[in-house]
Amino acid sequence: MANKAVEKRQKSDPMKVDPRDEPSAEWGWHGTFPKATRIAGWVSAIVLVLMIHNNHENNTENVWLIGLAVAIVIGLLLDLRRSRTAWRR
Repeated sequence: MANKAVEKRQKSDPMKVDPRDEPSAEWGWHGTFPKATRIAGWVSAIVLVLMIHNNHENNTENVWLIGLAVAIVIGLLLDLRRSRTAWRR
């Protein structure tokens, strides 16, 4: 009779992906698109700033547009800093 206990695997390398967890790791692709994500972030921030030149009733929309653009830029800068210092860890 089969054992119903779940097999626990040792996590020797946190960056290594087990093919049983994600089948795409068997044929070599696993990960994210860091360049595309950063490009999309910068494009989104620029589009948000460009949307200020629209027909707004008041400045509430401008505050939100600028606030979201600043939040995206801060996130991108933190990601840039994290990726530059990743080798030191």
